[in-house]
Amino acid sequence: MPGEGIRYDEASTPAGMRVYAIGDIHGRYDLLAEMHRRIMAEIIDDRPEDWRIICLGDYVDRGPESRQVLEFLSRSSAADPRIICLAGNHDLGFLSFLAQPRAEGLFANNGGDATARSYGVELQFSPREALQRGHAALMEAIPQEHLDFLHGLKLSASFGDLFFCHAGIRPGIPLDVQSAEDLIWIRERFRHDPTLHPKLVVHGHTPQRAPEIMPNRVNLDTGAWHSGRLTAMMFEGRRKRLLEVAG
Repeated sequence: MPGEGIRYDEASTPAGMRVYAIGDIHGRYDLLAEMHRRIMAEIIDDRPEDWRIICLGDYVDRGPESRQVLEFLSRSSAADPRIICLAGNHDLGFLSFLAQPRAEGLFANNGGDATARSYGVELQFSPREALQRGHAALMEAIPQEHLDFLHGLKLSASFGDLFFCHAGIRPGIPLDVQSAEDLIWIRERFRHDPTLHPKLVVHGHTPQRAPEIMPNRVNLDTGAWHSGRLTAMMFEGRRKRLLEVAG
């Protein structure tokens, strides 16, 4: 029924849990490292009973340090399962290119050259022979740990009244049967729907000049790769607070 669901100001974490969500990173390791440092300092100082750090996807492409981002997140999430990394469309697009190199598609046309460059590979997408050589060099340069990390990314996470994913959800569809395509790609159909959802949806994917805080969703993508601003939000009980790192 219209009007049913969880509103932003009502949404709560489980009792005793603090959750941080971090928006799209896109190769800005400098901003990620500083954000992670600030978050961990708060956790150490405040000592919440339980905590999670959730990265909302899009770790690669466009920015200069995709390799460093994947190295940091793969190690951090392996060392502590409370650090949760979700899949973004760019992360899965990277895997698609590695599986079948093409001169068209998301990776080739949306900053994949910067990802390759972070691994020391100068990719040329044409002619075909150059693409194949570059692909082979990139495959050789990527550590298996990075590939395992990318293949292991989750599509969503949920704690209390909060539902976390990269792009959003298809309104009217139960959260537990959302399609992978929608969770990593949906945009206008989700963003322009004012209906309250079963949980507050916390997402990225669509860059904005400032974080969007709506009654039914929170968008934390502030275009870090070009704006120089990485945004996160802390949730604890019903309390919510924005964090920003700029550089």
